[in-house]
Amino acid sequence: MHKLDNLGKLRNMTSLYLLCGDQMLLLYRQGSKVVNNLWIGSAGGHFEENELNDACACVLRELAEELSVTPDMIENLRLRYITLRNTGEEIRQNYYFFADLKAADNIDLQSNEGTLKWFPLEEVNKLEMPFTAQYVVKHYVEQGRYTDILYAGIATDGNVVFTELSAK
Repeated sequence: MHKLDNLGKLRNMTSLYLLCGDQMLLLYRQGSKVVNNLWIGSAGGHFEENELNDACACVLRELAEELSVTPDMIENLRLRYITLRNTGEEIRQNYYFFADLKAADNIDLQSNEGTLKWFPLEEVNKLEMPFTAQYVVKHYVEQGRYTDILYAGIATDGNVVFTELSAK
């Protein structure tokens, strides 16, 4: 007999990683029930009901709410990774965006969700991050930043397996 209580429960989330040259802006998240005391993307969060079919609208809303950054302050915004992870209680779908921040030296970015810090790309893989984010960032630094490919990642026991998600 199957337990039906959590069958079909979904958690849809977006994350945005802001870049400036060879630096990545990360947030040390504090005070969250889901992700706490870990380094995460610059901004992100859960989809609102009206955003369920528009991950970009969600990530832009989160960027404005959390960092007061508007679309005209970024460039090269791209969805680069979509991951799926079964936690046993829900299926987590994460949409990972990357963008370049314009004039980063002139913007005093702050977040009400934790501490923001710029890291050289070669250092980000040493930081403690949520499970799928750790694999996405590692893949991005090692491969993804050199391509325009959209990747799909499936979380397995102790790993995330990536494949190209081509449009056909």
